[in-house]
Amino acid sequence: MGAYILRRLLLMIPTIVGIMAISFLVVQFAPGGPVEQVIAQIQGQDSGDRLSGGGGDTLQRGGGEESRYRGAQGLDPEFIKKLEKQFGFDKPPLTRFLDMMWNYIRFDFGESFFRNTPVLDLIIDKMPVSISLGFWILIVSYLISIPLGIRKAVKDGSTFDVWTSGAIVIGYAVPSFLFGILLIVLFAGGSFFDWFPLRGLVSDNFSELPWWQKIVDYFWHLTLPLIAMSLSAFATTTLLTKNSFIDEIKKQYVTTARAKGLNERQVLYGHVFRNAMLIVIAGFPGAFISAFFTGSLLIENIFSLDGLGRLGYLSIVNRDYPIVFGTLYIFSLMGLFVSLISDLIYTWIDPRIDFERRDV
Repeated sequence: MGAYILRRLLLMIPTIVGIMAISFLVVQFAPGGPVEQVIAQIQGQDSGDRLSGGGGDTLQRGGGEESRYRGAQGLDPEFIKKLEKQFGFDKPPLTRFLDMMWNYIRFDFGESFFRNTPVLDLIIDKMPVSISLGFWILIVSYLISIPLGIRKAVKDGSTFDVWTSGAIVIGYAVPSFLFGILLIVLFAGGSFFDWFPLRGLVSDNFSELPWWQKIVDYFWHLTLPLIAMSLSAFATTTLLTKNSFIDEIKKQYVTTARAKGLNERQVLYGHVFRNAMLIVIAGFPGAFISAFFTGSLLIENIFSLDGLGRLGYLSIVNRDYPIVFGTLYIFSLMGLFVSLISDLIYTWIDPRIDFERRDV
């Protein structure tokens, strides 16, 4: 097992480098970088003889060499060079990529281009919102999926199995953000009822509330986002649980247990449950990462939740590359480690699984 873990850890190096390299390459061809963003802001200001530049310098509108940036005509070329140096674009792309990776290895993600705040501080500041969404949607989905999957396995082929499968497929097909908009229209003062808040994770007077009202207020704000995300979150786990239980029910040891006189409940929860839940439990870390990082971007924007999804979206729109690449690096690294942890959980739950005898 030690050799397998070492191989997986070593394999993470080219994987993370490849992810960052492809993303960095795509960004090089994407129009509207941070320099263009600043130029657009400057050109959008009232026209005049002088515009404030970086570092308190002034620049003059007027002639000069033609700039390679859209909208930069008429701006002082020296100011454009200062912008390039400020954002690191005065260096060749390969040098910038190597410098970035060297800093990221040391977990130095620099500062945001436009927020003047360290990237790591921004991520830590926004993480509680995303953790809240990811954690509770995972709990809710598992509480629904596992009992429903077991019931569907026991009632395989029945009317209950058929109509619940149809409901699951329909729920999985409906985008969570569309369902979220529908919930806002119905229950957040859109057109019908005004029962739930429209934005934020807590109320403005949260700090003044007693502890029990803080708990109520917290879940009051989470209700609609969790309902919107849970519509499709439990589909995969439900079907996985059902299929796993069906496979185990057909095995010989179940027939032997029944022949010994055990009732169906004893067979199901005394023998089948532990074996059938192996794949579900082992996939828990991956499911948490999936719930934590995926599907929250649109939900956070719809419900104005200031989490990592919204931070990433705004960073992409504003071309704030330190945040974009910093979050991508952290999330990719966490995903690779969680994948390894999931494999190790398999072997911990079922010692018969031996990754040493299979290729990585």
